[in-house]
Amino acid sequence: MLQTVWVSSPGSWALQESDRHRQGKKRSWKCRFVRTIIQHPCRRHAPKRSRKARMLRKIQICLCFCFVSGILYEISLLSSCVFSYLPVAQHYLTPEQVLNLGKSIIFLETTERLEPPPLVSCSVESAARIYRDRPIILFMRGLTNETALDLNTSYAAFSLLSSMKNVFIFPLQMETVFQETPLLQWYNQVVPEQEKNWVHVSSDASRLALIWKYGGIYMDTDVISIRPIPQESFLAAQKSRFSSNGIFGFPARHKFVWDCMENFVLKYNGNIWGNQGPFLMTRMLKTLCNLTDFQGTEDHSCQNISFLNPQRFYPIPYPAWSRYYQVWDKSPSFNHSYALHLWNFMNRNRKVVVAGSNTLAEKLYKTYCPTTYEDLIQNAKPRDLPDPEDA
Repeated sequence: MLQTVWVSSPGSWALQESDRHRQGKKRSWKCRFVRTIIQHPCRRHAPKRSRKARMLRKIQICLCFCFVSGILYEISLLSSCVFSYLPVAQHYLTPEQVLNLGKSIIFLETTERLEPPPLVSCSVESAARIYRDRPIILFMRGLTNETALDLNTSYAAFSLLSSMKNVFIFPLQMETVFQETPLLQWYNQVVPEQEKNWVHVSSDASRLALIWKYGGIYMDTDVISIRPIPQESFLAAQKSRFSSNGIFGFPARHKFVWDCMENFVLKYNGNIWGNQGPFLMTRMLKTLCNLTDFQGTEDHSCQNISFLNPQRFYPIPYPAWSRYYQVWDKSPSFNHSYALHLWNFMNRNRKVVVAGSNTLAEKLYKTYCPTTYEDLIQNAKPRDLPDPEDA
Protein backbone atom coordinates (compact mmCIF):
# COMPACT_ATOMS: atom_id res chain seq x y z
CA MET A 1 0.00 0.00 0.00
CA LEU A 2 1.14 3.55 -0.65
CA GLN A 3 2.27 5.24 2.53
CA THR A 4 -0.12 7.86 3.87
CA VAL A 5 1.21 11.24 4.90
CA TRP A 6 -1.24 14.07 5.25
CA VAL A 7 -0.56 17.76 5.36
CA SER A 8 -3.75 19.43 6.39
CA SER A 9 -5.55 22.00 8.38
CA PRO A 10 -8.07 20.92 11.04
CA GLY A 11 -11.34 19.60 9.77
CA SER A 12 -13.12 16.30 9.50
CA TRP A 13 -12.88 13.51 6.96
CA ALA A 14 -16.07 11.77 8.01
CA LEU A 15 -18.41 11.32 10.90
CA GLN A 16 -16.68 10.28 14.13
CA GLU A 17 -17.13 6.65 15.08
CA SER A 18 -19.31 7.48 18.06
CA ASP A 19 -21.47 9.77 15.94
CA ARG A 20 -21.96 7.07 13.36
CA HIS A 21 -22.93 4.60 16.08
CA ARG A 22 -25.38 7.03 17.61
CA GLN A 23 -26.92 7.78 14.25
CA GLY A 24 -27.05 4.06 13.53
CA LYS A 25 -28.97 3.46 16.75
CA LYS A 26 -31.44 6.20 15.90
CA ARG A 27 -32.05 4.75 12.49
CA SER A 28 -32.40 1.26 13.94
CA TRP A 29 -34.93 2.50 16.52
CA LYS A 30 -36.90 4.31 13.86
CA CYS A 31 -36.93 1.27 11.62
CA ARG A 32 -38.15 -1.02 14.42
CA PHE A 33 -40.82 1.48 15.39
CA VAL A 34 -42.07 1.84 11.83
CA ARG A 35 -42.07 -1.92 11.32
CA THR A 36 -43.98 -2.43 14.59
CA ILE A 37 -46.67 0.03 13.57
CA ILE A 38 -47.02 -1.48 10.11
CA GLN A 39 -46.95 -5.13 11.15
CA HIS A 40 -48.93 -4.91 14.37
CA PRO A 41 -51.70 -2.33 14.01
CA CYS A 42 -53.92 -1.86 17.03
CA ARG A 43 -56.98 -4.11 16.84
CA ARG A 44 -58.88 -2.62 19.75
CA HIS A 45 -61.68 -0.11 19.31
CA ALA A 46 -62.62 -1.45 15.90
CA PRO A 47 -65.21 1.25 15.25
CA LYS A 48 -62.46 3.92 15.27
CA ARG A 49 -60.22 1.95 12.91
CA SER A 50 -60.46 4.42 10.02
CA ARG A 51 -59.51 7.40 12.16
CA LYS A 52 -56.75 5.44 13.84
CA ALA A 53 -55.53 4.21 10.45
CA ARG A 54 -55.36 7.76 9.15
CA MET A 55 -53.43 8.88 12.19
CA LEU A 56 -51.02 5.95 11.95
CA ARG A 57 -50.49 6.63 8.28
CA LYS A 58 -49.63 10.25 9.02
CA ILE A 59 -47.20 9.09 11.69
CA GLN A 60 -45.67 6.61 9.30
CA ILE A 61 -45.24 9.24 6.61
CA CYS A 62 -43.66 11.68 9.06
CA LEU A 63 -41.29 9.04 10.41
CA CYS A 64 -40.34 7.87 6.94
CA PHE A 65 -39.71 11.43 5.86
CA CYS A 66 -37.50 12.06 8.89
CA PHE A 67 -35.69 8.78 8.35
CA VAL A 68 -35.01 9.45 4.66
CA SER A 69 -33.98 13.03 5.41
CA GLY A 70 -31.51 11.74 7.98
CA ILE A 71 -30.00 9.32 5.50
CA LEU A 72 -29.69 11.98 2.80
CA TYR A 73 -28.10 14.36 5.30
CA GLU A 74 -25.51 11.77 6.32
CA ILE A 75 -24.76 10.96 2.68
CA SER A 76 -24.20 14.64 2.01
CA LEU A 77 -21.85 14.80 4.98
CA LEU A 78 -19.90 11.80 3.77
CA SER A 79 -19.66 13.09 0.21
CA SER A 80 -18.46 16.49 1.36
CA CYS A 81 -15.91 14.78 3.58
CA VAL A 82 -14.18 13.38 0.53
CA PHE A 83 -12.46 16.77 0.22
CA SER A 84 -11.85 17.66 3.88
CA TYR A 85 -9.54 16.49 6.61
CA LEU A 86 -9.67 14.39 9.78
CA PRO A 87 -7.76 15.65 12.80
CA VAL A 88 -7.15 12.04 13.94
CA ALA A 89 -4.35 10.29 12.05
CA GLN A 90 -5.99 6.87 11.84
CA HIS A 91 -8.93 8.38 9.95
CA TYR A 92 -6.85 9.76 7.09
CA LEU A 93 -7.66 8.43 3.67
CA THR A 94 -4.93 6.43 2.02
CA PRO A 95 -3.61 7.34 -1.45
CA GLU A 96 -5.51 4.35 -2.89
CA GLN A 97 -8.77 5.55 -1.40
CA VAL A 98 -8.34 8.99 -2.92
CA LEU A 99 -7.13 7.68 -6.29
CA ASN A 100 -9.93 5.14 -6.44
CA LEU A 101 -12.42 7.99 -6.38
CA GLY A 102 -11.41 8.35 -10.01
CA LYS A 103 -10.76 11.36 -12.24
CA SER A 104 -7.88 12.61 -10.11
CA ILE A 105 -5.57 15.40 -11.27
CA ILE A 106 -2.05 14.15 -10.53
CA PHE A 107 1.14 16.19 -10.04
CA LEU A 108 4.60 14.78 -9.33
CA GLU A 109 7.67 16.17 -7.60
CA THR A 110 10.50 13.69 -8.19
CA THR A 111 13.28 15.79 -6.66
CA GLU A 112 13.95 15.64 -2.92
CA ARG A 113 12.86 19.22 -2.28
CA LEU A 114 10.12 19.75 0.27
CA GLU A 115 9.22 23.38 -0.33
CA PRO A 116 7.08 23.70 -3.47
CA PRO A 117 8.12 26.90 -5.29
CA PRO A 118 5.43 29.40 -6.29
CA LEU A 119 4.93 27.95 -9.78
CA VAL A 120 4.26 24.48 -8.36
CA SER A 121 1.88 25.95 -5.82
CA CYS A 122 0.13 27.95 -8.55
CA SER A 123 -0.25 24.86 -10.73
CA VAL A 124 -1.86 22.85 -7.92
CA GLU A 125 -4.05 25.73 -6.75
CA SER A 126 -5.31 26.54 -10.23
CA ALA A 127 -6.26 22.89 -10.78
CA ALA A 128 -8.02 22.80 -7.41
CA ARG A 129 -10.08 25.84 -8.40
CA ILE A 130 -10.92 24.66 -11.92
CA TYR A 131 -11.69 21.03 -10.90
CA ARG A 132 -13.47 21.61 -7.59
CA ASP A 133 -15.24 18.23 -7.67
CA ARG A 134 -12.08 16.20 -8.36
CA PRO A 135 -9.18 15.17 -6.12
CA ILE A 136 -5.97 17.11 -6.80
CA ILE A 137 -2.97 15.03 -5.72
CA LEU A 138 0.64 16.14 -5.33
CA PHE A 139 3.06 13.23 -4.93
CA MET A 140 6.45 14.24 -3.50
CA ARG A 141 9.56 12.08 -3.59
CA GLY A 142 11.15 13.77 -0.56
CA LEU A 143 8.12 13.43 1.68
CA THR A 144 8.10 10.83 4.47
CA ASN A 145 6.37 10.32 7.80
CA GLU A 146 9.35 11.88 9.55
CA THR A 147 9.31 15.06 7.47
CA ALA A 148 5.54 15.48 7.50
CA LEU A 149 5.26 16.54 11.13
CA ASP A 150 6.76 20.00 10.73
CA LEU A 151 5.56 20.83 7.24
CA ASN A 152 2.72 23.13 8.23
CA THR A 153 4.98 25.25 10.39
CA SER A 154 8.13 25.09 8.25
CA TYR A 155 6.84 25.61 4.72
CA ALA A 156 4.35 28.27 3.66
CA ALA A 157 3.34 26.38 0.51
CA PHE A 158 2.19 23.34 2.47
CA SER A 159 0.00 25.45 4.69
CA LEU A 160 -1.46 27.13 1.61
CA LEU A 161 -2.12 23.93 -0.35
CA SER A 162 -3.42 21.96 2.62
CA SER A 163 -6.08 24.61 3.23
CA MET A 164 -7.74 23.58 -0.04
CA LYS A 165 -10.29 20.86 0.61
CA ASN A 166 -9.67 18.85 -2.56
CA VAL A 167 -5.85 18.95 -2.44
CA PHE A 168 -3.99 15.87 -1.19
CA ILE A 169 -0.24 15.58 -0.57
CA PHE A 170 1.33 12.12 -0.44
CA PRO A 171 4.83 10.60 -0.53
CA LEU A 172 5.89 9.20 -3.88
CA GLN A 173 6.97 5.60 -3.32
CA MET A 174 8.01 4.39 -6.73
CA GLU A 175 8.41 0.71 -5.93
CA THR A 176 4.80 0.63 -4.78
CA VAL A 177 3.61 2.69 -7.74
CA PHE A 178 5.29 0.33 -10.22
CA GLN A 179 3.76 -2.83 -8.76
CA GLU A 180 1.75 -4.83 -11.32
CA THR A 181 3.22 -2.87 -14.23
CA PRO A 182 6.00 -3.60 -16.77
CA LEU A 183 8.03 -0.85 -15.07
CA LEU A 184 8.75 -2.77 -11.86
CA GLN A 185 11.47 -4.98 -13.33
CA TRP A 186 13.10 -1.95 -14.95
CA TYR A 187 12.99 -0.03 -11.67
CA ASN A 188 14.58 -2.92 -9.75
CA GLN A 189 17.46 -3.08 -12.22
CA VAL A 190 18.18 0.61 -12.87
CA VAL A 191 20.80 2.47 -10.79
CA PRO A 192 19.52 6.03 -10.23
CA GLU A 193 22.97 7.40 -9.34
CA GLN A 194 24.22 6.39 -12.76
CA GLU A 195 21.31 7.89 -14.65
CA LYS A 196 21.95 11.20 -16.40
CA ASN A 197 18.29 12.29 -16.39
CA TRP A 198 16.91 10.36 -13.41
CA VAL A 199 14.60 13.12 -12.15
CA HIS A 200 12.88 13.28 -15.53
CA VAL A 201 12.99 9.56 -16.31
CA SER A 202 11.53 8.58 -12.93
CA SER A 203 8.78 11.15 -13.40
CA ASP A 204 8.02 9.84 -16.90
CA ALA A 205 7.64 6.33 -15.50
CA SER A 206 5.61 7.30 -12.43
CA ARG A 207 3.02 9.28 -14.36
CA LEU A 208 2.39 6.36 -16.72
CA ALA A 209 1.95 3.87 -13.88
CA LEU A 210 -0.38 6.11 -11.87
CA ILE A 211 -2.62 6.97 -14.81
CA TRP A 212 -2.75 3.34 -15.93
CA LYS A 213 -3.71 2.11 -12.46
CA TYR A 214 -6.18 4.79 -11.46
CA GLY A 215 -7.04 6.93 -14.47
CA GLY A 216 -7.39 10.70 -14.47
CA ILE A 217 -5.22 13.53 -15.75
CA TYR A 218 -1.51 14.01 -15.27
CA MET A 219 -0.11 17.56 -15.32
CA ASP A 220 3.41 18.92 -15.01
CA THR A 221 3.97 21.25 -12.07
CA ASP A 222 4.42 24.21 -14.41
CA VAL A 223 0.94 23.94 -15.95
CA ILE A 224 -1.63 26.56 -14.94
CA SER A 225 -5.22 25.41 -15.44
CA ILE A 226 -7.63 27.98 -16.84
CA ARG A 227 -10.71 25.90 -17.80
CA PRO A 228 -11.78 22.22 -17.59
CA ILE A 229 -10.55 19.72 -20.17
CA PRO A 230 -13.65 18.08 -21.70
CA GLN A 231 -11.93 14.98 -23.11
CA GLU A 232 -11.25 11.86 -21.05
CA SER A 233 -8.73 10.07 -23.31
CA PHE A 234 -6.30 12.59 -24.77
CA LEU A 235 -2.73 13.51 -25.57
CA ALA A 236 -1.50 17.09 -25.93
CA ALA A 237 0.20 18.11 -29.14
CA GLN A 238 3.24 20.26 -28.48
CA LYS A 239 3.34 20.95 -32.22
CA SER A 240 2.02 19.23 -35.32
CA ARG A 241 2.86 15.52 -35.36
CA PHE A 242 4.61 15.69 -31.99
CA SER A 243 3.06 14.82 -28.64
CA SER A 244 3.96 16.14 -25.23
CA ASN A 245 3.78 14.02 -22.09
CA GLY A 246 3.50 17.07 -19.84
CA ILE A 247 -0.25 16.68 -19.73
CA PHE A 248 -2.40 13.73 -20.74
CA GLY A 249 -5.47 11.88 -19.53
CA PHE A 250 -6.93 8.38 -19.78
CA PRO A 251 -9.37 6.16 -17.89
CA ALA A 252 -7.85 3.45 -15.72
CA ARG A 253 -6.34 0.38 -17.42
CA HIS A 254 -6.28 1.95 -20.85
CA LYS A 255 -4.39 -0.17 -23.37
CA PHE A 256 -2.49 2.76 -24.84
CA VAL A 257 -0.91 3.56 -21.48
CA TRP A 258 0.01 -0.10 -20.93
CA ASP A 259 1.64 -0.21 -24.38
CA CYS A 260 3.58 2.94 -23.50
CA MET A 261 4.94 1.29 -20.34
CA GLU A 262 6.04 -1.77 -22.32
CA ASN A 263 7.76 0.43 -24.91
CA PHE A 264 9.34 2.47 -22.10
CA VAL A 265 11.18 -0.67 -20.96
CA LEU A 266 11.83 -2.09 -24.43
CA LYS A 267 13.32 1.13 -25.86
CA TYR A 268 14.85 2.47 -22.65
CA ASN A 269 17.74 4.88 -23.04
CA GLY A 270 18.20 7.16 -20.08
CA ASN A 271 20.96 9.16 -21.78
CA ILE A 272 18.56 10.70 -24.30
CA TRP A 273 16.38 13.36 -22.71
CA GLY A 274 12.71 12.77 -23.52
CA ASN A 275 13.22 9.28 -24.94
CA GLN A 276 10.85 7.93 -22.27
CA GLY A 277 8.73 11.09 -22.32
CA PRO A 278 7.43 13.07 -25.31
CA PHE A 279 9.33 10.92 -27.82
CA LEU A 280 7.73 7.83 -26.30
CA MET A 281 4.22 9.28 -26.56
CA THR A 282 4.86 10.41 -30.14
CA ARG A 283 6.20 7.09 -31.42
CA MET A 284 3.38 5.17 -29.75
CA LEU A 285 0.75 7.51 -31.17
CA LYS A 286 2.26 7.08 -34.63
CA THR A 287 1.70 3.31 -34.41
CA LEU A 288 -2.04 4.03 -34.18
CA CYS A 289 -2.57 7.16 -36.23
CA ASN A 290 -1.48 8.83 -39.41
CA LEU A 291 -0.48 12.17 -37.90
CA THR A 292 -1.07 15.27 -40.00
CA ASP A 293 -0.55 18.99 -39.49
CA PHE A 294 -3.12 20.92 -37.47
CA GLN A 295 -5.29 23.48 -39.22
CA GLY A 296 -6.55 26.40 -37.15
CA THR A 297 -7.71 25.27 -33.71
CA GLU A 298 -9.06 21.86 -34.71
CA ASP A 299 -8.25 18.76 -32.67
CA HIS A 300 -7.41 15.38 -34.14
CA SER A 301 -8.86 12.04 -33.08
CA CYS A 302 -7.67 8.48 -33.65
CA GLN A 303 -8.62 5.15 -32.06
CA ASN A 304 -10.84 7.02 -29.56
CA ILE A 305 -7.85 9.10 -28.43
CA SER A 306 -8.06 12.87 -28.86
CA PHE A 307 -4.85 14.52 -30.02
CA LEU A 308 -5.41 18.06 -28.84
CA ASN A 309 -4.31 21.12 -30.77
CA PRO A 310 -1.13 22.88 -29.54
CA GLN A 311 -3.33 25.89 -28.74
CA ARG A 312 -4.94 23.90 -25.93
CA PHE A 313 -1.81 23.91 -23.74
CA TYR A 314 1.08 25.41 -25.70
CA PRO A 315 -0.17 28.67 -27.26
CA ILE A 316 3.26 30.10 -26.45
CA PRO A 317 5.78 27.58 -27.84
CA TYR A 318 8.96 26.71 -26.00
CA PRO A 319 11.32 28.91 -28.09
CA ALA A 320 9.26 31.90 -26.87
CA TRP A 321 8.86 30.70 -23.27
CA SER A 322 10.31 33.91 -21.78
CA ARG A 323 7.30 35.88 -23.06
CA TYR A 324 5.41 34.66 -19.99
CA TYR A 325 7.78 36.83 -17.94
CA GLN A 326 7.48 39.91 -20.14
CA VAL A 327 5.05 42.82 -20.13
CA TRP A 328 2.52 42.68 -22.98
CA ASP A 329 0.83 45.72 -24.50
CA LYS A 330 -2.30 43.60 -24.70
CA SER A 331 -2.51 40.28 -22.86
CA PRO A 332 -3.67 37.31 -24.95
CA SER A 333 -7.11 35.90 -24.19
CA PHE A 334 -6.16 32.20 -24.48
CA ASN A 335 -9.76 31.53 -25.52
CA HIS A 336 -8.78 28.23 -27.14
CA SER A 337 -6.69 26.94 -24.23
CA TYR A 338 -7.52 24.62 -21.33
CA ALA A 339 -4.23 25.20 -19.51
CA LEU A 340 -0.90 26.94 -20.06
CA HIS A 341 2.50 25.26 -19.92
CA LEU A 342 5.10 27.75 -18.64
CA TRP A 343 8.16 25.75 -19.79
CA ASN A 344 9.96 25.74 -16.44
CA PHE A 345 12.59 23.36 -17.86
CA MET A 346 13.67 26.16 -20.20
CA ASN A 347 13.76 28.70 -17.37
CA ARG A 348 17.43 28.28 -16.50
CA ASN A 349 17.74 31.88 -15.30
CA ARG A 350 14.95 31.09 -12.84
CA LYS A 351 12.72 33.99 -13.73
CA VAL A 352 9.93 34.35 -11.19
CA VAL A 353 6.75 36.34 -10.77
CA VAL A 354 7.35 39.65 -9.04
CA ALA A 355 4.50 41.63 -7.52
CA GLY A 356 3.88 44.81 -9.47
CA SER A 357 5.93 43.73 -12.49
CA ASN A 358 2.78 43.58 -14.67
CA THR A 359 4.14 40.60 -16.59
CA LEU A 360 1.87 38.06 -18.24
CA ALA A 361 2.80 35.45 -15.62
CA GLU A 362 1.85 37.82 -12.81
CA LYS A 363 -1.56 38.39 -14.39
CA LEU A 364 -2.06 34.63 -14.67
CA TYR A 365 -1.17 34.18 -11.00
CA LYS A 366 -3.63 36.90 -9.96
CA THR A 367 -6.43 35.31 -11.97
CA TYR A 368 -5.94 31.55 -11.53
CA CYS A 369 -3.99 31.12 -8.28
CA PRO A 370 -4.76 34.24 -6.24
CA THR A 371 -3.94 32.60 -2.91
CA THR A 372 -0.48 31.67 -4.12
CA TYR A 373 -0.03 35.19 -5.42
CA GLU A 374 -1.05 36.75 -2.13
CA ASP A 375 0.83 34.41 0.21
CA LEU A 376 3.93 33.50 -1.77
CA ILE A 377 4.50 36.39 -4.15
CA GLN A 378 3.50 39.57 -2.37
CA ASN A 379 5.12 38.35 0.86
CA ALA A 380 8.31 37.05 -0.78
CA LYS A 381 11.53 37.91 1.02
CA PRO A 382 13.90 40.25 -0.82
CA ARG A 383 16.50 37.51 -1.22
CA ASP A 384 13.94 35.42 -3.13
CA LEU A 385 13.44 38.08 -5.80
CA PRO A 386 15.35 37.95 -9.09
CA ASP A 387 17.80 40.50 -10.41
CA PRO A 388 16.10 43.54 -11.96
CA GLU A 389 17.01 42.48 -15.48
CA ASP A 390 15.31 39.10 -14.92
CA ALA A 391 12.10 40.78 -13.79
